[in-house]
Amino acid sequence: MYAIVEIAGQQFKVSKDQKVFVHRLEGKEGDAVTFAKVLMLDDNGAITLGAPAIEGASVEAKVLQHLKGDKVIVFKKKRRKGFKKKNGHRQALTQIQISGIIGAGAAPKKKAAAKKADATETAE
Repeated sequence: MYAIVEIAGQQFKVSKDQKVFVHRLEGKEGDAVTFAKVLMLDDNGAITLGAPAIEGASVEAKVLQHLKGDKVIVFKKKRRKGFKKKNGHRQALTQIQISGIIGAGAAPKKKAAAKKADATETAE
């Protein structure tokens, strides 16, 4: 089972227990985060597409660490003009681990089934 989810403006193909580097997220290390913008869901060949997102579907993850990416050097030069500009950039990243993918309507069905079981037990 995998899902295509939008996290911090980028789309990622994720599956359970996968580790992903995304743009810096709010929250501390060890916090659980939920992403509700699931664009596509594949459950062993049963594909569900969203328009643009699937209602009720979500991806749960745990923040592992905050870090900086590799340094990227930006060097600009115009020949014969004496213009040179050197700049560097390190992207702020967050490493997350996907803890679970919840399909559309999966969680409410479990709660409804539990409520029906409780209602039948109290009626007896």
